[in-house]
Amino acid sequence: MNGARWLVQALEAEGVETIFGYPGGAIMPFYDALHGASLKHVLVRHEQGAAFAANGFARASGRVGVCVATSGPGASNLITGIADAMLDSVPMVVITGQVATPLMGTDAFQELDVFGMTLPIVKHSFLLRSVDELPNAVSEAFRIARSGRPGPVLIDLPKDVQIGNAEHLGAHIPSQADTMPACADHALHEAAALISQAERPVVYGGGGIILGDALEAFREFADLTQIPTVLTLRALGALQPAHPANFGMLGMHGTRAANLAVQESDLLIVVGARFDDRATGKLAEFAPHARIVHLDGDGCEIGKLRDTDVSVCGDVATSLSRLAAPCAAQMQGRHAVARSAWRELCAQRRETFAARYDAPGNKVFAPALLKRMSELAPDAVVACDVGQHQMWVAQHWRFDHPRKHLTSGALGAMGFGLPAAIGAQMEDMSRRVVCVSGDGSFMMNVQELATLKRYRVPVKIILLDNSALGMVRQWQELFFERRYSEIDLSDNPDFAEVARAFGIQALSVDKAADVDAALQALLAADGPTLLHVAIDTAANVWPLVPPNHNNAQMLDADEVTSLDVGAPAAPAAEPVATASKESSHALPV
Repeated sequence: MNGARWLVQALEAEGVETIFGYPGGAIMPFYDALHGASLKHVLVRHEQGAAFAANGFARASGRVGVCVATSGPGASNLITGIADAMLDSVPMVVITGQVATPLMGTDAFQELDVFGMTLPIVKHSFLLRSVDELPNAVSEAFRIARSGRPGPVLIDLPKDVQIGNAEHLGAHIPSQADTMPACADHALHEAAALISQAERPVVYGGGGIILGDALEAFREFADLTQIPTVLTLRALGALQPAHPANFGMLGMHGTRAANLAVQESDLLIVVGARFDDRATGKLAEFAPHARIVHLDGDGCEIGKLRDTDVSVCGDVATSLSRLAAPCAAQMQGRHAVARSAWRELCAQRRETFAARYDAPGNKVFAPALLKRMSELAPDAVVACDVGQHQMWVAQHWRFDHPRKHLTSGALGAMGFGLPAAIGAQMEDMSRRVVCVSGDGSFMMNVQELATLKRYRVPVKIILLDNSALGMVRQWQELFFERRYSEIDLSDNPDFAEVARAFGIQALSVDKAADVDAALQALLAADGPTLLHVAIDTAANVWPLVPPNHNNAQMLDADEVTSLDVGAPAAPAAEPVATASKESSHALPV
């Protein structure tokens, strides 16, 4: 029983079933210890794929994802995936091999200070110096990763610790995650009082809803109060798509109905959101007339970017449950007529500004394709890469649960989609998993097609190919006077042939009339399959809030030609609680 074998047994005791990794010199004792273990090891083809796969596993399941790599370049290749987990609060335990302790600090072969390199992007790090430190490190790593606001924890494991005698160590006993404290009563009373005074309240829900196991409480609050609700990218699915209080995503590529509701609100009830710049637009003009009630399990987020009138720090689920009934009763109080008119206005805007899918011409219209796929596969977990396709998925896929939408939110890491989809699928091989990627993102971890093939992971890939770095091209078109710089991907390979070379089935579609049949064929295919979709290089994501503008100043395609979108922002619009269709559309840009 050496340190490596003890660690493998400890992982089994923690309930770990699947790990993602890539072997090398400094982690070889651990790989030797995997022989005969119950752990399923998934051999990826690049360490970044291991980190993203563990990341996708954790996002889809809510359990701790585990990835392993050797020292030096193996460890450094994990860093992007670790950073993504930290910024999106994903529970992970990352195990890296390290040179033997006598060699540390000598610039030995494949030695890197991964402990120091990852300090800003982990919740905690352990650099072990002896076998005796293993029990505490493993126990604390899993406890910290799960507790409070989840995140990644690093265990840097020198080779001599792995081969050291561990006969004297007892069996590993997992530690329980810390319990989230309840919010103070006075804060809930103050929140309820402020909500009772509001005529134009809006709920602004974020990723903290699912992180805090508050989904059911959030839905109950929405059912009882019927307060118009907007969601961040990470919170999509927190309300059912057809829920009358659901006004969709806010922010840079959010719905016009959601953004206008926020900008004209007199109270924002912020639930597990952090006022991210992509959600708020120009922060100084975000919801300029709204008072703020902020519920969050992480007190560091409350008041960080926007002063709050009432801070409700603690268990979000408990706080929402305690607020739901009194707030619902207050909705019928002295401001009931004004609130009813507010809901009607928001609903009218949702209908007026609903997305259209009747694009002219015979080319594939990506939003229509994604909407149709959402209808054909309503149960699917979607792992999305980063770029225009990411925003189209957020806008047009009708998610009914946040854990069905896996996306690199805060870091925006291209290359996330395919390995994250593999991780989500390996967590449950019976579920339907779809990867939506773009031609730029897909090439960043294309080697993981080999992982799909080896393990027969039945992920379905929709590859939207516009022969460009689409989001960068769109910004260069709109904000850099069409000076296109290094966005041309017209020399892409034939992606269907690339997939077939890896042993993956592949289909292609380039006409709108053929989309439905292609999607049906993709879903009916047995095993991993790629659908290559050729789309217009000039296609843009609409609507769009330009930089340095507030969220009421959204642009659509027909507004761009007559506007100087690079000009300084106009003053924020005054809120108009009873604005007509025409006046709401004419807010300054």
